[in-house]
Amino acid sequence: MKANYFFLFILMTCCQIILAQNDSITKLNEVVIADQNFKKFSDSQSVLHLNDSTIVKNEALLTDLLNFNSTIYFKEYGRGMLSTVAFRGTTASQTAVIWNGININSQMNGSTDFNTIASSDFNSIDIKAGGGSVIYGSGAIGGTVHLNTTLKFTNQFENSLKLDYGSYNTQGVNYKVNISNTKWSTQIGFSRNSSTNDYDYVGRYNWKGEQLWNQNGEYELIGFNANLGYKINSKNSIKAYSQTSNTDRNTSLISASETRSRYINGFSRNLIEYNGNFDSFITSFKTAYILENYQYYPEKEENKYSYGKTKSWTNILNLGYEFSKTISVNGIFDYTKTRGYGTSFGNNTREIISTALLAKQKLNEKWQNEYGVRKEFTNNYKSPILFSFGSIYEVNNFYNFKMNISRNFRIPTYNDLYWEQGGNLNLKPENSYQAEIGNVFNFKKINLTQTFYFNKIDDLLRWVPGDKGIWAPQNTDKVNAYGAEIILGWGNQYGNNCFSLNATYAYTISENIETKKQLFFVPFHKATAALSYAYKNFSSNYQLLYNGFVYTQSDNDPKQIVNSYTVSNIAIDYDLKLVTSCKVGFQVLNIWNSPYESLENRPMPGRNFNMYLNLKF
Repeated sequence: MKANYFFLFILMTCCQIILAQNDSITKLNEVVIADQNFKKFSDSQSVLHLNDSTIVKNEALLTDLLNFNSTIYFKEYGRGMLSTVAFRGTTASQTAVIWNGININSQMNGSTDFNTIASSDFNSIDIKAGGGSVIYGSGAIGGTVHLNTTLKFTNQFENSLKLDYGSYNTQGVNYKVNISNTKWSTQIGFSRNSSTNDYDYVGRYNWKGEQLWNQNGEYELIGFNANLGYKINSKNSIKAYSQTSNTDRNTSLISASETRSRYINGFSRNLIEYNGNFDSFITSFKTAYILENYQYYPEKEENKYSYGKTKSWTNILNLGYEFSKTISVNGIFDYTKTRGYGTSFGNNTREIISTALLAKQKLNEKWQNEYGVRKEFTNNYKSPILFSFGSIYEVNNFYNFKMNISRNFRIPTYNDLYWEQGGNLNLKPENSYQAEIGNVFNFKKINLTQTFYFNKIDDLLRWVPGDKGIWAPQNTDKVNAYGAEIILGWGNQYGNNCFSLNATYAYTISENIETKKQLFFVPFHKATAALSYAYKNFSSNYQLLYNGFVYTQSDNDPKQIVNSYTVSNIAIDYDLKLVTSCKVGFQVLNIWNSPYESLENRPMPGRNFNMYLNLKF
């Protein structure tokens, strides 16, 4: 009964005063990002923009930022441990993470661990719901998460430093320096986040009555960024981006008798980009080298481990031509070569060539269409022809109508194809047809986006028991995923008093067509809300996250669930104005000390605290 009242409140609130982040959809075209195709061909889909002011209000890891500010559901193996997503009822490998226009999902398992990424390493982050395979290739079925680095060619010398210290000896440092003029732009950053992570399990005790706690949960994440841009002239520029990260963490124990293991994974991403703008003709060329690796120690004190490593070289040529003020076309040519080797999948090389054609048509001042088609060529699988079509119609200043249909896919990964005990070379890509309708309302300081979607997924890849009990991947299930999303917000200023209210809500059905059962670890309901208040040098904010229950088994046994939970955070800070900005702040996380978990037997922390110092000079 309480849950019914809760959802009634959320829906009433959504219909009145919610928004994405205040400067999300309406101000997206003011944000300079490296991925020009995302900026140009995303108007017909729902996009949530998180700027640096939103990023800094959240905990360091990307999981925390997106969990409290988007409709994406996260499954965590404990605080700081492995973190995977379900976006619009899809699996973890059906959400693509895009770094400055490059798909960086793991070549080994097809997904991204969001607890290996520090959100403060980026200038802004965008979440685009729905299909994106025509532009970004494999995995862009549920949606895409865009990690953006901005290089500006203006005269500036700016430093920013954030220091954190909190419960469980949690420490964080993030430093950035931006140096630029009208010809050169440089951005260098360093981040480190670590914790002993030995939190108590709220309300859990062993048979002796002793408090249970998170054992073997230590982690450390270190990242380094170096970005450089040179403006050759008004028509030509060259940019280079480099990011290196290493995550060293133990794996939290379910029981004290388990073996204490350790997992190290890292990546190195390097991208060089040329951009040319010649009036009606534009061109860009990107070449990227991406290295990812992991080492798993079954017993952390012993120097015995399994490992995996991939090296990918990607080249993308983008050619665009504006035939008139109403019609523009972009052609994309992509070549990717990946070599993967490790203790479990041997030494294998994969080459993929793809071509795509994108077009934008402005029928009149109120109506425009987006078109896209893509085809990949490789010996590893038979690639379908992908397509997308979107339309945007501005009915009036108050209401915009959007619609989008697309075909998307996910290719088999190295683990799927080459795993030495069960790999299957005869797999087909997962195939998705989807459609969505969006309604965007703008009224004074209020912005509301409502989206309804349907996604039909065929040939879903699952690892199932095979001959002699060996698990192997098979194209087995068919899934229908459908639902509704609301992204709304409001902000206003009354004298020196500034208010903003942001929230999201998602209702998701994702069911196996044959069994009519909900996919496990997909909640029917998720809601977030954030209220901020600022007065002169003082500011505060309150966050709320609600996740509905999830099944943990495919048969939807009501006894095998992870219960719903609500978590709230609160923070206050004061700007001492000793330099450009000097904010001293204090956060209380999980303020109501709620016991909760997103994965069975993996409890999350109770009430805990964090102090921080933000400097800009």
